[in-house]
Amino acid sequence: MESIVITLVNFLQIYIVILTVRVLATWFIQDWSGQPWATLAQLTDPYLNLFRQVIPPIGGLDLSPILAFLLLSFLQQGLQAVAG
Repeated sequence: MESIVITLVNFLQIYIVILTVRVLATWFIQDWSGQPWATLAQLTDPYLNLFRQVIPPIGGLDLSPILAFLLLSFLQQGLQAVAG
């Protein structure tokens, strides 16, 4: 059971890094159709869209990543507490 929890914690850490790259890239990348940006968008947009339904972009500013990071951090810390 502990190995499953550790695997989940590691997955969440990797996804946080991927999400961080996505958020930082939005400041510089205008065209998301090329590689690797299209793959990055495919990996992160379904998750971010969940939060975009709760907080739509305001004046071109997308605040959904804040909630996304909070939830991932909360889950990661919870799993780490379970792993002991």
